Amino acid sequence: MLELRGVSKRFGGVVATDDVTLEVTRGEVHALIGPNGAGKTTLIGQIAGVLATESGRIIFNGADITRQPAHARVAAGLARSYQITSIFRRFSVLDNLALAVQARSGTSFHFWRPVLAERALFDQARAIAGEIGLSTRIDAVAATLAHGEQRALEVGLALATQPQLVLLDEPMAGMGPEDSQAMIALIAKMRERVTVLLVEHDMDAVFRLANRISVLVNGRVIATGAPAQIRADPEVRRAYLGEELAA
Repeated sequence: MLELRGVSKRFGGVVATDDVTLEVTRGEVHALIGPNGAGKTTLIGQIAGVLATESGRIIFNGADITRQPAHARVAAGLARSYQITSIFRRFSVLDNLALAVQARSGTSFHFWRPVLAERALFDQARAIAGEIGLSTRIDAVAATLAHGEQRALEVGLALATQPQLVLLDEPMAGMGPEDSQAMIALIAKMRERVTVLLVEHDMDAVFRLANRISVLVNGRVIATGAPAQIRADPEVRRAYLGEELAA
């Protein structure tokens, strides 16, 4: 579904991503792991189209999207959640999701729109709220939600665009054990209908969810394989995983 060929990005003299070659297969959860500063979030930004790619190509569903803007990638079926929660904090959960559904459909809220069309929009929003575990919180203002609920809402905003591939950038950042387990369950449920590229430092979550794992160190992919292969790879253990497993 997604193929990166020699993708690179620099910030001044700093090489953030360096000749990254990576494939994400349809239907899998593909985890991208590595130490802080390895270039993971930069790579997600390049895939999403919010950061320009200086060299290399990004292929999505067979089409070259390297120079496409972010909104065109969303329309093509590629959605993203952010490392820092990004929601409409003053709006209710239902309104957040309805706006995302509306953005996907290309419609807008007008007083002359048929009532049935507006009802269908909010019905879709309610269905997504149920998927993300917020069906009892649809009238709550987003800013009043607990951290884990806000992260779930952000995933819901991505799902509302009806993506084929979702980029999740550290969805469990700042979560306690209970919220982390809820997010793991949500991602496990998502995998039934969307492909996921997951950036995450929680190794328990990574090894429970991922079909394959790629390890990024100093902007380069040093290994890709099944969880058992990555866990046993001596280079990966030296560069990153040994510390995580010992923690």
